[in-house]
Amino acid sequence: MSEIRIFKRKIYDRMLQWKQERDGKTALLIKGARRVGKSTIVEEFARQEYETYMLIDFSRASEEVKSLFNDLMDLDYIFLRLQAIYNVILQKRRSVIIFDEVQKCPLARQAIKQLVKDHRYDYIETGSLISIRKNTEDIIIPSEETRIDMFPMDYEEFRWALGDNATVPLLRQFFDKQIPLGQAFRKSMRDFRLYMLVGGMPQAVNEYLDTNNLSKVDTVKREIIDLYFDDFLKIDPSGRASQLFQAIPSELSKNASRYQVSSVLSDSERKNLSEVLKAMKDSMVVNFSYHSNDPNVGFSLNSDKDQYKMFVGDTGLFITLAFWDKDCTENIIYQKLLSDKLSANLGYVYENIVAQMLTATGNKLFYHTWPMENSNHNYEVDFLLSRGSKIWPIEVKSSGYKTHASLDAFCIKFSDRISNRYLIYTKDLRKDEATTLLPVFMTIFL
Repeated sequence: MSEIRIFKRKIYDRMLQWKQERDGKTALLIKGARRVGKSTIVEEFARQEYETYMLIDFSRASEEVKSLFNDLMDLDYIFLRLQAIYNVILQKRRSVIIFDEVQKCPLARQAIKQLVKDHRYDYIETGSLISIRKNTEDIIIPSEETRIDMFPMDYEEFRWALGDNATVPLLRQFFDKQIPLGQAFRKSMRDFRLYMLVGGMPQAVNEYLDTNNLSKVDTVKREIIDLYFDDFLKIDPSGRASQLFQAIPSELSKNASRYQVSSVLSDSERKNLSEVLKAMKDSMVVNFSYHSNDPNVGFSLNSDKDQYKMFVGDTGLFITLAFWDKDCTENIIYQKLLSDKLSANLGYVYENIVAQMLTATGNKLFYHTWPMENSNHNYEVDFLLSRGSKIWPIEVKSSGYKTHASLDAFCIKFSDRISNRYLIYTKDLRKDEATTLLPVFMTIFL
């Protein structure tokens, strides 16, 4: 029987900040993809920070429990019934009630307004937006919510899980001083590739710590992906969302300037696709990057919602999805990936991990393409970050490839808008005139 570990997560500090600053004036809603660890961290927080807590899991709650939220006239009665059903004594201003999978009981979410106003207890909700939006069409969404997004474990959280608290702060020092790692680089890169392979889903990390077997980790990741396929079928019974999701690795491998829906869906299937894409975005299983037509600080104002790339929210899942045609991804493939010996051009895997890391640090994703003169080819800058009144263009390479023609052309074209420029790649940190060549594991510091 595998040991269930409670992993240290950065979101805990943000939850603590909410508790101290809001003091029960809002409920906390934690949204994220299925299986990123929402329920675990919320229960751990309740256990550590309150005298008592009540966990109502609406995916399993009885009809009696759900029906209590139909009529809020008598809150005393509701609290009395809940305490009897869950065998918990709630204490004024010292207890928290958790609404887990709140999307399964829309009226409980609507009740937050009155419950927060009552101010007896704190409230934390967890949910996956894929169903939240679907199930809130007929209710009043409470404005008394503080919302936090939760993502798969980032690289530092992954190192913590492995019992390593030193690596990321040390890498930070090299980054801040802009000096190469030298002898330490190869190990740093191998450690990071392990993170790419296992991914940041707590169950996958747990399996790796239990077995040290990447094939067994792959089985866990397949179960999570199957769960996502089921979810996508619920929001889109036509199966289009599942098809679009499954095609992400092959679409990225084409190195095209956008996700080409036409190569995945037929003409008739492409009609009325906007709701499906919106649901996929809400699921947080997928990260979208939109084309910026005029790269400047307010990217959202001039981005093209019809020209986009799609990335898988967790790169560990992405790698399993890329080898989906095999029943399980054999350890040999994993070992070759780990030692960087797999012959396939894996540039798109690195693009996916950069998208994941930038998203986890609060960045919206944008990119820019434009035609080369006298050529059928395009220039492309993979990611654009907004920093103050300037932008940072980023190009991603999978090898020690040191040329950066697109980045150079972009920086000439938009020179007055740029402060820093980066080539993210798989070699050690160095400067190439104005361009910083950055090892991929340092993306976390941008």
